[in-house]
Amino acid sequence: MLCFCLQPHAREKQRPTAEPKPDGPREVRLWDGMDVRASSVTLTPFLAASDRPTTAVIVCPGGSYCWHALKTEGTDVARWLQANGISAFVLKYRVQGIVPYITHSRLLFRGHQHPDMLHDLLQAIRFLREHAADYGINPQQLGVMGFSAGGHLALCTMDNARWTMDKDASPTFIAAIYPVVSMSHPDSHKRSRRALLGEYGKHSRAMRDSLSLEKHVAKDCPPVFLVNCKDDPIVKYHNSELLDSALSAQGIRHRYIQYRTGGHGFGASETKGTAECRAWKKAFLSWLREIKESTSDKRHVSSQVTWHVR
Repeated sequence: MLCFCLQPHAREKQRPTAEPKPDGPREVRLWDGMDVRASSVTLTPFLAASDRPTTAVIVCPGGSYCWHALKTEGTDVARWLQANGISAFVLKYRVQGIVPYITHSRLLFRGHQHPDMLHDLLQAIRFLREHAADYGINPQQLGVMGFSAGGHLALCTMDNARWTMDKDASPTFIAAIYPVVSMSHPDSHKRSRRALLGEYGKHSRAMRDSLSLEKHVAKDCPPVFLVNCKDDPIVKYHNSELLDSALSAQGIRHRYIQYRTGGHGFGASETKGTAECRAWKKAFLSWLREIKESTSDKRHVSSQVTWHVR
C-alpha cells in the first residue's frame, strides 16, 4: 500500500483567510502564504441564504484529471445546490493540463499528479471547517461531491487515514456522480489513470492498486451517494458496481442508483443526458435529508444499504 501523508499545517507560513467582497465572498486561493506553489487552486463560494448555519458541499468538477468541466459540473451544480438551501464551494484542484497530456512532457518534468489533487481537496475541507462561521455553514455537515474524475477525487476521502491524520479533513458525506473508481480493473478510465499517476506511475501495479478505490473502503467511511448510467460511453458502469459491492461488503451506508440511460457528463444540467438520469438531483436531496435526520448508530447505518436500478 502506498501512502502519501500531508500533515495538517505542514510547511505553513500563513493560512489563507476568507475576506468577503462588498457584494459577497471572494474566490479563495487555498495555498496562499504557504510553501506550496499552486496559485491556480481556488475555492469559489456560492452561499445559500439562511438565518442558521447551512449544510455545505465542496464540488469537484470532472475532466479526466486533465482539465475542469467547470460549467456543467462546477458552477451549474453549485447554483443548483445554492437554490436548494445548500452552500456550495467549487474547487479548482491541480490537474495535468492539456499540453502535458499531448506532449508527454511529464516524462521529463513532474508536473501535476497524485497526490497534488488530493492535497488540494483536503486543504479545502480543513479551510472550510476553520472558516465555517465566516461562511455561515455547519462544519459538521460538510460534504464532497464529485463528477467523473472529480468523483474519484471525492471518493479518495473514503479512507482518509491513508493520507492524513487530521480528522478535520474528513467529509461528513460523499456524493459521486458517474465516477472513475478503479485504476486496475480492465474497465479503468485510462486517460484519468495516466493523468493522475503520471507517465511512469501509470505502469506501477502498486500505484494503480493504491488508487483503485474499490479496494480501499474504510470501516468508518462516511455515507456515500453513488450514481451512474449503464450506457455511459466514457466511464464504464462497472466502476460504480465495483464500488457498490465494496461498500456493501463493509456495511457502509450508501445509496447506489444506476440509470439505464443518460450517458456521461450531464452534471446538474436540465437539458443534457436524459429525463431519467436527471432525476439524480431529486434523489440526492432526499438522501441528504435522510442522512441529516439519521442517528450515528452503526446498526442503523448498516441497515440502510440500498441499490436502486431503474
